[in-house]
Amino acid sequence: MDFKFTEEQLAVQAAARDFAQNVLKPGVIARDREAKVAVEELKQLGQLGFFGMMVDPKYGGGGMDTVSYVLAMEEISKVDASVAVCMSVCNSLVNWGLETFGNEEQKQKYLAPIARGEKIGAFCLSEPEAGSDATSQRTTAIDKGDHYLVNGTKNWITNGSSASIYLVICQTDREKGHHGINALIVERGMPGFIVGEKEDKMGIRGSDTHTLIFNDVKVPKENRIGEEGFGFKFAMQTLGGGRIGIASQAMGIASGALELAIAYSKQRKTFGKEIYKHQAIAFKLADMATQVEAARLMCLNAARMKDAGVDYTEAASMAKLFSSEIAQFVTSEAVQIHGGYGYVREYHVERLMRDAKITQIYEGTSEIQKIVISRGILKD
Repeated sequence: MDFKFTEEQLAVQAAARDFAQNVLKPGVIARDREAKVAVEELKQLGQLGFFGMMVDPKYGGGGMDTVSYVLAMEEISKVDASVAVCMSVCNSLVNWGLETFGNEEQKQKYLAPIARGEKIGAFCLSEPEAGSDATSQRTTAIDKGDHYLVNGTKNWITNGSSASIYLVICQTDREKGHHGINALIVERGMPGFIVGEKEDKMGIRGSDTHTLIFNDVKVPKENRIGEEGFGFKFAMQTLGGGRIGIASQAMGIASGALELAIAYSKQRKTFGKEIYKHQAIAFKLADMATQVEAARLMCLNAARMKDAGVDYTEAASMAKLFSSEIAQFVTSEAVQIHGGYGYVREYHVERLMRDAKITQIYEGTSEIQKIVISRGILKD
């Protein structure tokens, strides 16, 4: 395995780091406190090409590899995980799903505007009773000949009010089980489509997470992705790549917390010396750094496998499971190293600790990742 990054990959990393530190960081604490979406900052990020990183240039994308995406996600997540999850959904879920499984007309109409940074997309799978159990879709899409009539509710949808394009997973034929599920492209403004109230969350408070309501929404047949009944397979394959994005987000959160903890340990003095010179703190930092590096390598490994065109399902789940678990540990230790300062909002680490928790839940809980991994390693 080649661990040397190309000049292009390093340039992407540097651009993401510059944007995170100089554009996102100045207002990130205020946005968290006010649960405010970084509207202008997201526009700038899209214009820089970070919403269409891996999309073919003929659709307005950057044509980059997944390794570049991981490097960029880490840098953005170090500073603002709310912006990072918007970036992840556009790249990993919406764009990848449309480019891989959409037809040419769908790519031109829906993929290209997101890749160019002109619009934002959302991926709509979770429901009140269909989170980890994606087969239990209650949102229905009744076949009416030339269109589907969509009714139901989707919960915890990232980019819920910011998006213009929604990929909605819904049930057309319940008797067929997961073979009766379709993936439909819903446009903002379609009659009967309602964006509900924004969720008041513990972490990633700067991302707009909403309930979406569908009341007799008429969706043209040409907005179906793939063949009839392809929706469940579409969702599962799309989520596989999405887990690399969330693993990178979690790793980035942990990496950001580690950097803050190291910097603070060199400033804060107790008993006449900087606290990093105390073995108790030095050993904490050593454990944190080891776990962050392990998570980074797992994310890059999954990315390289994806770029190589080999099955990366288990690698992505392992990266997502491990990165999200260590994010909780590393951010908690960073708060501990900061002492009382780590518990107040003036410092960034308490926000990173709150942001870390969701990475164990969305795009497949840690428990779901263990199911995926165990099936892979125990198959005959």
